[in-house]
Formats: sequence, C-alpha cells, structure tokens
Amino acid sequence: MGGTCSSLLASTCCRTNDDLSNREEEPLLSGEERHAIGMLVDLFERRASVNFYEGEPLKALSTLSYSEVYRLQISASTAFSEISERDTRPVSREALEPILHLLQSKHINVQHGASAALGNLAVNVENKLLIVRMGGLKPLIRQMLSPNIDAQINSVGCITNLATAEENKMRIANSGALLPLTHLARSSDVRVQRNAAGALLNMTHSAEHRQQLIRASAVPVLVELLGSEDPELQYYATTALSNIAVDESGRRLLWETQPVLVEALLRFVETSTIKVQCQAILTLRNLASDDQYQTLIVDKGGLDVLLPLLQSAYDPLVISVSACLRNLSIHPHNEEPILRSGVLPSLVGLITQSGNEEVQCHVVSALRNLVANNAADKSPFVEAGLFEHMRAVIANPGTSEAVMSEMMAALSVFVIDESLWMYVLDGDFLELLIPLTRSESYDLQYTTCAVISTFASKGPEASDRLVAVWDKPAGGLQSYLASFLVVDVGLEPTLRSVALWTVSLMLESDSPELVRLVISHPSIIPNIEKLATMGAEIPEGDVRNSAYTVGGGQRNSQAYASDTYDGEDMDENDDEIYNRIESLAQDIVSLVNTLEF
Repeated sequence: MGGTCSSLLASTCCRTNDDLSNREEEPLLSGEERHAIGMLVDLFERRASVNFYEGEPLKALSTLSYSEVYRLQISASTAFSEISERDTRPVSREALEPILHLLQSKHINVQHGASAALGNLAVNVENKLLIVRMGGLKPLIRQMLSPNIDAQINSVGCITNLATAEENKMRIANSGALLPLTHLARSSDVRVQRNAAGALLNMTHSAEHRQQLIRASAVPVLVELLGSEDPELQYYATTALSNIAVDESGRRLLWETQPVLVEALLRFVETSTIKVQCQAILTLRNLASDDQYQTLIVDKGGLDVLLPLLQSAYDPLVISVSACLRNLSIHPHNEEPILRSGVLPSLVGLITQSGNEEVQCHVVSALRNLVANNAADKSPFVEAGLFEHMRAVIANPGTSEAVMSEMMAALSVFVIDESLWMYVLDGDFLELLIPLTRSESYDLQYTTCAVISTFASKGPEASDRLVAVWDKPAGGLQSYLASFLVVDVGLEPTLRSVALWTVSLMLESDSPELVRLVISHPSIIPNIEKLATMGAEIPEGDVRNSAYTVGGGQRNSQAYASDTYDGEDMDENDDEIYNRIESLAQDIVSLVNTLEF
C-alpha cells in the first residue's frame, strides 16, 4: 500500500498547501485535516497504549477517512489496517463506519487497507456479525471481482472470516458471493485459492448451505483442488468434500460426477501431511455410508492403505481409520477381504489397548458387523481373544457409557450366533450384565435386557447360569425382573415388554429350578397378573415412547433381529404397545396355570 501509516502521515503532515496546490487533482488540506494528521502522528508514537476505536483518535481517523484527499484516505486505510493487526477488540458501529466508507473508495490501494482491517477485526465474533449487518458484504464482493490480486486476497480473506459465524452464512449465500468464491478457488495465485477454498469450507457446515454450494458448481472445483501440491488447499478441499458427503444427495452427486474421487483421497492417505491424511480418511468414511462406495474403496485397494495406520501412535489418525473401517465392514462383500488382510488381531487388541473411547466404539462396531456378515467360520474371532478383551472393558468401572453401549450392541449380535453364544456364556458375562440393567441410559439398559432375554432361550446350559445369578450380583436377575414389572412405577414400556418376554422364556425352559424361582417369587407373577388385566390402560408414570430397536449404541449397519425377542414395530402406537404387553402377560398367566413344579 506504499508505506507504513507513520511514514504516510509524516510525509503528508510535512507537505505545505503550496506543495498540494501543485497537484490539481487534490484539494488543499483543511485546518481540521491538518489537526487530525498532527494528532495521529503523535498518537502513533505511543500506539501500544491508545484505543483508536473511540474518542478523539477515532474522530481523527474519521476525518482522514472522509477526506477528498487521496493521501489522507490511504493514510486512514493503512492506519486501520495496522491498528487492527494488533487490536481486534469488539468495536462499535461508529468505528466500522469509516472503514466501510474507505472500502468503497475509487482507489484500489485504499480498498486494500480497508478490507485488510475488516478481515482482522472479523476474527472477533461480535465484529463479524456487525460488519455484515452494516452492509459490508456488497463492497467486499465487488472487491472480489477486481482483477487486482491483492484486492482479491484481502476481500476473500475477510469473507472467509465472516463465514465462520452461523448468522452470516445465509446472508453470504444469498449475497451472490458463492459464484465468485468458486471462481477464485481456481485462481493462479495460491493465496487467493487458499482464502476462497477456506470460505467455501466455512459454508459447508449446514445441509442448506451445502446445497447452495452444489448449485454454485463448487463440487467440481473442490475435487480439482485435490490435485494441488499445496497442503492447505488439500486440507480445505478434503474437509469441504467430507462435509458435502454427509448428505445422501451430496454422496449421490459425487458418485455420479466424480469418478476419480476415491483414488485421489487414497493418494492423500499415502502421501500427504498427517492433517490431510486424517481428513481424507474421514471423507472416505462419509462416502462409505453408501454401499457402492463401501465396495469401491475396498476394490481400489483401500484396505492396503488404511489398515496399517491402525498401528499409528497418533490418536486422530487411528480414530479416522477405525471410523472408516466401521463403515466399510457394513457391506457383506467386504467381510472376506478384511479378514484375509490379517487385521483381526489388531482390531481385537485395540478394544483394550486404545485409551481412546472413539476408537473403542468404532472397533467394536466393526467387529460386530464382521461377525454378522460372516456365515462361515467364526473361530478366528475367538482365537483373537475377542471375548476376553470385551469382558475386560465391560468389567472396568471406568468404561464410558458410549463404549459400554457399543459393547452391549455387539453382544446382542454375538449371543444370537449359534457358534459364539456359548463363548459369551462361558465368559461369565451374565454377572456383568445384571448391574447394567440399572443404567440411567435407556439404550444401554434396553440392549442389556435384550441380551439377557436371548440367554433365556438357550437351553439347559444357559438356564443353569440364570439360576446362578438369580439373586446376585446387585440383587441379581430377580431384582431386575421384579422392578421392571411393578405396575405403579413409571417405566419405558419397551423395558417392561422385554422383562415379560424374559419371564416367558424362563418359564418355557427345561429347568425346574429356574421355573420354581420365577413362580415362587413374591412379586413377579402377581405383578404380571395385574398387567394381564389392565386393558390399554397405561400404568401411572409410564413413559410413552414406541420408537426403539433391539440393540443400543449407534448402529452403522443392518438391524439384526434376535431369534428370541424381536422388539416392537417402529410404527406401533402407544395403545398397540400396551395391548401387546397385556397379551403377553395373559399368555404368561395361562402358562403358569398349566405348570407343575
């Protein structure tokens, strides 16, 4: 911009009116302007202790800003730029008005300083909002369209900062800024590209704005940027594409129009910086929400690239890979190549070896998917120590609710598998499950109860274990069943339903001792008799909520129904649920009346 503010002010101050009169294009300085220059020269000598955004300092800067003299405008513009580099405090409308005025100057150098000042101030949230509310977008967009590279850098950089505020994003999207931003992302100047790509990235954090970017043809440009050698551009592009891939419509567009995307992302995983590596893997994870991408990533050699990174000492990288593998494991066609890769022992080991709960959740979910998709030999899972590692985590009182929910969701799959359920039984998991029926988390509570219910269908071996945990630990099985069947206590109806189903299975078992324990319990059968005569009446305090599935935790896979307790229909209304509870209770009462023990 042609020098620092101090030098510009000094040179202007030292010039006489005779000097200025020789420049026909500039009028003579007024006394007020000369006074403002002199004050600012003095203030800049002690700038560290001066607040230029209010009082006499702001008045002096405003005098220069509104002057018709070019050198005063450039001095004011440069001053605001330099001041805002070190002082980004929230400012008033009065402080922004002269800067916005300078932004609309006919002189490009004046515009440079003003847009730089706005960009600096826009790191502050309050300032971001005020700049847009005061109409700052229109002159910034006009400056973006300038052929001048410096003008593009500053104006786009400012919009990048403004776009981090949620309130501003819709205004930016509706201002017409997306098309020039998309165009400038193809600039020959990497600085302009970075700022434009950063602004596009900041506009990808909501579904509505992602759709607007798609309409602005930003997706092909972002994919092109994957070919850049600049790590910052690579990061912005991969992160923006990752966000676009959150939406089904975004993934469909990428699938239909960007056939090289997966290969480009896999190259980043192998060759780029660790920050770009992580983001590329997360983009692959989001793409792998769709089955066609799940198989394509594996077909393109994704497992060879991704799986070795599970051994990384860098947690964010391991989180990214395990999250991606979780989605890849959903597809049945990927089960064989994943197991053939030899990664199973590493996956199982991460259950206990990783200190990161996100990794634990992703790994357990991936193992659950692999078991559910595997119709062949399950012995490798046993030999890898799957159940020993799971038991150690479930037994650990420090295990988080999120991890515990994933463990129960996995057990709900393993316990219905004919070749694995005995390993769950022999692993003494029942003793660990009983206390979890008291969890404050509905998902964890329900999935735990569903696993116990499945055990009740497994014959004499399971019946003996159910007898063993009848009254211990934590009050045992009888305490859980009795508390879930108390009529006048508020309870999720689905929990009451699964408790009824468990009682029904226990009464149908071949274990006289288990049947005796159930029938002789002082409250279990009496409460079921009350439920059998309620009609559609809802017990006082019960929570109406029919939307649930078997198995807790986040399920990035198909729903696997138990062969013993199928849960409720997602579309069932409240009355239908309670009618079904009543019917089940009536069946149990009838069954009890036929039993001899």
